[in-house]
Amino acid sequence: MRKKDSLGMPWIAIIGLAALGVPRVVAHDLGPVGPAVNAVLVFLPVVVWLGVVLWRRVPNPFLTLLAVGGVYGVLLAVTHQLLWSAAYGGEPPRLGGNLAGALSPGAEEVLMRTFAFGSSLLTGVVVGAVVGAVGWALARAVPAFRP
Repeated sequence: MRKKDSLGMPWIAIIGLAALGVPRVVAHDLGPVGPAVNAVLVFLPVVVWLGVVLWRRVPNPFLTLLAVGGVYGVLLAVTHQLLWSAAYGGEPPRLGGNLAGALSPGAEEVLMRTFAFGSSLLTGVVVGAVVGAVGWALARAVPAFRP
């Protein structure tokens, strides 16, 4: 079975949907935006993800949206890494408490970036799973959304 068959849409569409979340990442890293703009940047992409998946009547909305969330997590992680210096303006996060000063600044940065990368991946997968669960429930509840 081809991936398009199991996900209900080609990978390029999955990547395109995930990319809708990148402007929020950029806005987050480069400076604060107003609450209305932030709400649009947070919620519009996931509403579009859900709408497209239900409109396309994919065979397994949960799996498809989990894939979108996974790709979103990768894009989130890579974007945060690319904007790291701009986001922190020369003051990157440091270890505190008993670990403050325990590592060289270079090792500390590698550690912080590694955890930030993992956190971004996890965030994307969790967002995909939550939206996927909603999509799965809607597809079960509304006959027009079933494949």
